[in-house]
Amino acid sequence: MTNKDTDTNLAPERKRGSGVKMVYDLLRDEILDLVLPPGCPIDEVQLAERFKMSRTPIREALVRLAGEGLIATLPNRSTMVSNIDFLNLHTFFDALVLMYRVTTRLAAEHHRPEDLEVIRARQAEFAAAVQAQDALAMIATNAAFHSAIAEAGRNPYFIGLFNRLLDEGRRILRLYYQSYDDRLPQRFVDEHEDMIAVIAARDAEAADRLARAHAEQIVQQIQKLFARNDRLEIAL
Repeated sequence: MTNKDTDTNLAPERKRGSGVKMVYDLLRDEILDLVLPPGCPIDEVQLAERFKMSRTPIREALVRLAGEGLIATLPNRSTMVSNIDFLNLHTFFDALVLMYRVTTRLAAEHHRPEDLEVIRARQAEFAAAVQAQDALAMIATNAAFHSAIAEAGRNPYFIGLFNRLLDEGRRILRLYYQSYDDRLPQRFVDEHEDMIAVIAARDAEAADRLARAHAEQIVQQIQKLFARNDRLEIAL
C-alpha cells in the first residue's frame, strides 16, 4: 500500500472526527451559555441540516454531551437540553467555594513569575468584557482568569476539578449576570486585582480569605436570585 493510499483511507475519518468535535464544541457552548435553554428539544435531523453533515457525527457529538449530563434522552426517545438541578445546587456551591479558596491559596504559595503574567493578561480581558457589558465574554474570561490561578497552584487534580466546576457553572453564571442586567459592578474587577496582589505577595492566608469572600458573594447573589418571591399580578 502506498502512502497516498494510506492518506486517502485516513482522510474521511479525520474529517468525520473533526466534524464531531465541531458539533460538540458549538452545541456545548450554546447549552452552557443558555442559547439553548434547559428543556430545549434537540433534533438530530435538524442538526444534520444545520451543519450539513450526516447524522452519524451528530449522534456521536450528542453522546458526548449526554455523558457530561448536558442533554438527556426521555422515555419516548426524544432528546432535550438537561434541566439545571436547582435542588442540589448547595453541593455545587460548596465545591465551588472550596476550589476558589484552595486554588488561590496554592497560587500564592507556588506561582512563578510567568504565571503572574498570564493571570494579569486574563484579568485585563475580563476587565474589558465588563466594560463592554458582554455577558458571554465576562463568563469566559472570568473562567480563564480563575483557571490561570489554578494552573499557578500546580496541582493537576485541583486544576481539573476546578475547570469542571467552572464549566458546569456557566449556565448558573449566565443567570447570575442577568440579575445585574449584564452590568457587572466594578468591584468584581477590583476584587480580582486584590487577589492578584496577594498572590504576588505570596500571602496564602490573605489569598484564601479574599477568594472565599469573592466566591461566597457570588453564591449569595445566586441564592437571592432563586429565592425571589415576585408574582405576576394581572387585573381581571
